[in-house]
Amino acid sequence: MKRYYTRLLMVILLCNAGCRQPAPRGDPALLQDPEVLHWSMKRLTDVMVYDIFSPPVASRIYAYSSLAMYEAARFAEPQYPSLAAQFRDFPSMPQPEKGRSYNFLLAGARAFQVVAQQVTFSTDTLKVFEQRLYARFRDAGLAEEVIRSSLAFGEAVGAKVLERANKDNYRESRGYPRYTVSREKGSWQPTPPDYMDAIEPYWQTIHPLIIDSCNQFRPPPALSFDLRPGSPFYRDMMEVYDTCTRLTPEQQAIASFWDCNPFVMHHTGHAMFATKKITPGGHWMGITAIASRLAGAGYVRTAQAYALASATLLDAFISCWDEKYRSHVIRPQTIINREIDPAWEPLLQTPPFPEYTSGHSVVSGATAVTLTRLFGDQVAFTDTTEVEYGAGQRSYTSFRQAAEEAAISRLYGGIHYRSAIEHGLQQGVRLGAFVVQEIRVDTGNTAPMAARSRPVAQGTR
Repeated sequence: MKRYYTRLLMVILLCNAGCRQPAPRGDPALLQDPEVLHWSMKRLTDVMVYDIFSPPVASRIYAYSSLAMYEAARFAEPQYPSLAAQFRDFPSMPQPEKGRSYNFLLAGARAFQVVAQQVTFSTDTLKVFEQRLYARFRDAGLAEEVIRSSLAFGEAVGAKVLERANKDNYRESRGYPRYTVSREKGSWQPTPPDYMDAIEPYWQTIHPLIIDSCNQFRPPPALSFDLRPGSPFYRDMMEVYDTCTRLTPEQQAIASFWDCNPFVMHHTGHAMFATKKITPGGHWMGITAIASRLAGAGYVRTAQAYALASATLLDAFISCWDEKYRSHVIRPQTIINREIDPAWEPLLQTPPFPEYTSGHSVVSGATAVTLTRLFGDQVAFTDTTEVEYGAGQRSYTSFRQAAEEAAISRLYGGIHYRSAIEHGLQQGVRLGAFVVQEIRVDTGNTAPMAARSRPVAQGTR
């Protein structure tokens, strides 16, 4: 009983520290409440966890849904510029009709749902949530005429965003040939316990939103496969083995906190069961929510943060996956079991794709730069994103510190070499710096707005 009350107190403290209570049913304050967007994002994350989307695909879902939300909501504060107009190959976004009244928060929520329900599977869950949300707007006193015009505007924005989504090569990539595992020494092989097929081997062919091409931020070449003692690759391999055989409790906690593996298989004798968690992108969307709440951001600024952070995530995954399937680097578990210790197991289950560069490192480094641009470089926060998944909470003094911990967590987890972590973090930081230089986020930002009349960059192998 004492343990129950301790946990209950922790939940209450987390809620008080991390977010404010939303407007109650019937309160007109709901009509401007950014919590509407946070609820929507959380429900989408729950659906993606249930549907088990891979990290790259999840980033695409977040990016298009969030952009639609922002493009509809931004008209509440005209100084906020269109992001779609600055991104690659988007059609012109709809404009509100003069003389009509709108609630742009409701329009943003509707645009978000229009896209989210087209790019996920469990749409019934989203539809039920959506109808309950709209009922709250009615209870809050929003006129039916305003509700109708707002929903129609959101639908129009969502449809335009989907036009671009339907041309980004995602559908085409679903029909590409199955990935063939290389027999070359040092190349990636499926890993235990389930030896799953490689995930998204053609993700580099997805058209990016902001960067010029999938290989614009190529990292240094991966270390040459060389098992001679003293070679750079051998040192990297042995560091993983030695580190993971004597992990401290703190290192174990860091690795577990940043696991973010959406589908982990557990084997107990003849029994098997799986656990589901958020992706790395989902974790950074959670951090975006925390940062927005800490900043007291209104709903337009909140929508902007979600849109730009998720667009950064998508482009970071495209950049990272381009390198993964170019270098095809073998995972630590495969080579350590083969050459050093057949019984060795990493703390975390190895994800089913090549090792170099570290995806966590790339996407965390990139998104941390974007969030720093939006909220500042010394934002102290407690990350409670993983509490509901049993991994507790951790505190940071900046987004950069969180990204660096996310990166090194992959060494502690036994699934990446140091070179993949360090080069991946650098790759992500460079990509993030490009994003914040290219994209104008408000009227106070004089950074150049890149010309987007160029053709969509094609993925290259």
